[in-house]
Amino acid sequence: MSEPSVGTWADGVAYGMAMGSVQLPYALLRYHARLGLSEGELLLIQHLLGFQQVEGNEFPTLQELADRMGILPDEIAKRLQRLMKEGFIRIEEDMDAVQGIQYERYNLIGLYTILAQCMSEDRTAPLSKSSVRRSSLENALNPTAEEQEEKNIFRIFEKEFGRPLSPMELERISSWLDQDRYPDELILLALKEAVFAGKVHFTYIDRILLEWSRNRVRTPQDVKAYAARFRNGGR
Repeated sequence: MSEPSVGTWADGVAYGMAMGSVQLPYALLRYHARLGLSEGELLLIQHLLGFQQVEGNEFPTLQELADRMGILPDEIAKRLQRLMKEGFIRIEEDMDAVQGIQYERYNLIGLYTILAQCMSEDRTAPLSKSSVRRSSLENALNPTAEEQEEKNIFRIFEKEFGRPLSPMELERISSWLDQDRYPDELILLALKEAVFAGKVHFTYIDRILLEWSRNRVRTPQDVKAYAARFRNGGR
């Protein structure tokens, strides 16, 4: 059997890329074992993201998921039930304002909330692995209503934006926390600045954080001092 030509191979790769790619949070790969997610459940989450991001299907059927994963629909149902029971995903109902049709979708905000809790603990608390695992599951899976509304950075963003965040937007927040190492308070202050300016979008918030980073603004006190210098003409 002859080797495929370079042109044929390149065309195949190009076609594959044209089909789209899935934004998968790195934190999911890093922490899924700590959260007790099996490889099968991890793969199921990846397929849910794939259906939503690439195919625009926010509520794939059990059969569609089963065909994609090569397992029985009953097994898909069991995995989904466990993910919902543990608070990783939930099913929401929404209304299409244009067509006036009610539809359902899978919401993964619970998963992102738990992953954010894991990242926060790793950054701020020098605990043993077992302690981190225990506190992460106890605090993230069983938060009070007040903690969810007031302390969860993802929910605060959703409240200010007036809509659920997209997977890409959730990943942007995770990147600020995990890669850029911006403190939660600093990110929320940047969000506040964007709201006051009437420019509630991620590009503007990212620009604020970058400007603060360049000027070594890392705490709320630094923000106040920087704002005062700005008002005084940089003196």
